[in-house]
Amino acid sequence: MYPDDDLPPADAAAALRLIEAQRSATARRIDPDARLLYWPWGVAWLVGFGLFFLRFPPGEEQLLRLPGWLPLTVLFALLLAAAAVQAVASARAYGQLSGDSARRGRWYGCAWGLGSVSVYAGLGRITEHLPHDLAGLLWSATAVGLTAALHMAGGAIWLDRDLFRLGVWISVINLAGAFAGPGWHALVVSVAGGGGILVAGALARRRQRQRQQP
Repeated sequence: MYPDDDLPPADAAAALRLIEAQRSATARRIDPDARLLYWPWGVAWLVGFGLFFLRFPPGEEQLLRLPGWLPLTVLFALLLAAAAVQAVASARAYGQLSGDSARRGRWYGCAWGLGSVSVYAGLGRITEHLPHDLAGLLWSATAVGLTAALHMAGGAIWLDRDLFRLGVWISVINLAGAFAGPGWHALVVSVAGGGGILVAGALARRRQRQRQQP
């Protein structure tokens, strides 16, 4: 016998409504707020690369007098903060998962870590032989290009159109900035890259709410 509160639905329509309500509740519980996964990175790119453009614009004269170490320090601090926010949000949501989904997440995280370290190690041996402006362009264009490629890979793994499209967008603006040259690349990545990530987060959150509605 069922307790009164646990009686099975009386008809098929009620059963379907119950299943849909449970599906929506599960989606809300295990699906982290998309804004936490996108917006911290958008802010980091918008502010960090924006400071790079103001301190190291095309030409010789600074647009804003700043210590030379400040843009890179701010960018790294904001990127670390964004990574921490994403890690906490993902751990709370996906910590309950196991199996193939959890394994994909771990392997994807390893791709980010090992890929970044190996690429930056190679860049460190090359950029010391380049002029300062070209060295900065090589570092930033490579880092942004790697980010774009991994975004597209993540979109392919999880069949996430928003993530894949963002990777394509970042690739396009990275190419445009690289061809524009030192200084301009930072401006393009700041405005189009950081702004694009913020917009992508807003769109992903809207679709997320639609999926979570019972």
